[in-house]
Amino acid sequence: MPEGLSANLEVRAISIAILAMGGEGGGVLADWLVAMAEANGYWAQSTSVPGVAQRTGATIYYVEMFPPGREPVLAMMPVPGEVDVVIASELMEAARAVQRGLVTPDRTTMIASSHRVYSMTERTAMGDGRLNSEPMMDACRNAAKHLVIADMRALAESHGSVLSASLFGGLAGAAALPFPRAQFEAAITSGGVGVKASLAAFSAGFDAALGAPAVVVQAISPEAAEIIAEGERRLRDYQDDAYAQSYRAMLQPLQGTGELLAETARYLALWMSFEDPIRVAQLKIRPERFERVAAEVHRTPDQIMRIKEFMHPRLQEIAETLPAPLGRAILSVPVLRNLVGYFTKTGRIVETTSISGFLLLYAVASMRRLRRSTMRFAAEHEAIAAWLGRIVTLSKTDPALALEVAQLQRLVKGYSDTHTRGRGNFDRIIAIVPSLETRADGPKLLARLRDAALVDEHGRALSALMAQEGLPVSP
Repeated sequence: MPEGLSANLEVRAISIAILAMGGEGGGVLADWLVAMAEANGYWAQSTSVPGVAQRTGATIYYVEMFPPGREPVLAMMPVPGEVDVVIASELMEAARAVQRGLVTPDRTTMIASSHRVYSMTERTAMGDGRLNSEPMMDACRNAAKHLVIADMRALAESHGSVLSASLFGGLAGAAALPFPRAQFEAAITSGGVGVKASLAAFSAGFDAALGAPAVVVQAISPEAAEIIAEGERRLRDYQDDAYAQSYRAMLQPLQGTGELLAETARYLALWMSFEDPIRVAQLKIRPERFERVAAEVHRTPDQIMRIKEFMHPRLQEIAETLPAPLGRAILSVPVLRNLVGYFTKTGRIVETTSISGFLLLYAVASMRRLRRSTMRFAAEHEAIAAWLGRIVTLSKTDPALALEVAQLQRLVKGYSDTHTRGRGNFDRIIAIVPSLETRADGPKLLARLRDAALVDEHGRALSALMAQEGLPVSP
């Protein structure tokens, strides 16, 4: 129990603020707290204020508990400087709580998950746009009287449960409330849904609060587990469950390689979700995209919004998106090649807010069921297999070079001309990796080659550096 809480227990409420995003169980966690308090004779109240954050929308749940004996007046919102416990479902939300003044060193116990849910500005940056997590960690350490921080999401997922259960365990382990562990577990049991898994995740969170070692995924660091989980979600959305499962299986040979596993998992997920016309169509007709555009142009309810997309898929892209036999026929049979080329030599404008335009892109997006049979899928996965195989081989002899090979995938991005140029630079560099294995500066040189390839779209900086280092300069 926080120092000073017991002395004032009879005259003021215990205040708890929960900051969580959609789908993370913040409401369930608040319900458990209210149920536990009421079971012990406390007055208890829970309120929530939804918000729209840069990711999926964050909500502040606020719980107050007042000990039996007097009828209290309970507040509706947390007051800066007057909060006993702050529970944050993600590191940036924890930092936001500190910024809002909800966490104070003389009073507040903070329970936070150390994983990140990246903001849109982080996700859309050309390079690595991720914010440094360490300053956020430092802010939490400096602001809280007592801090419990661990990858609570990974702990929950390793037990087949949800984040709220492990956070609830962290709260129990921190001894920030006047209730024993059994009362916390009783609150979970009373819910009657997913009790066994929730209790297991609760126990893991409890142990994390006590500093006991917790096993998340064998031979996988918390950072790698987070990236792999996010990769699986991305690929499930991109294709299907089987595709996401194949992604995890492909990473199996890199178990126990720490940072190499994490970085390979990151870039493998990006490559496996390559942007073909099917993916582009899928993203352009999503409801959230229409909502985002409406927000960006400040559309009012009485205004009509029309979105027009300029699209110019090349002949090669069209052929590669079709089933392989048909795609090969278009590329090899002059009559078919000329016919398709005639209709695609100029781009066209598609209005996605019209019925005809939306249905056109919907039909293209629906072709994802056929994606595995396309020329593009086969070509990309052949390249992925070669890249991943080289990483696995190097991981046993030169882990530093293997890490640079994994990060080389940064060059393969986008679609159309952007993808062609990036893939060309990637192929030029990957071809000379064997010659770098015998050089002491191999990893550093490979990193320099990668950075040079990102300097200009025509690869001039890359060619100059390769010539300078005596490497074969391919066209």
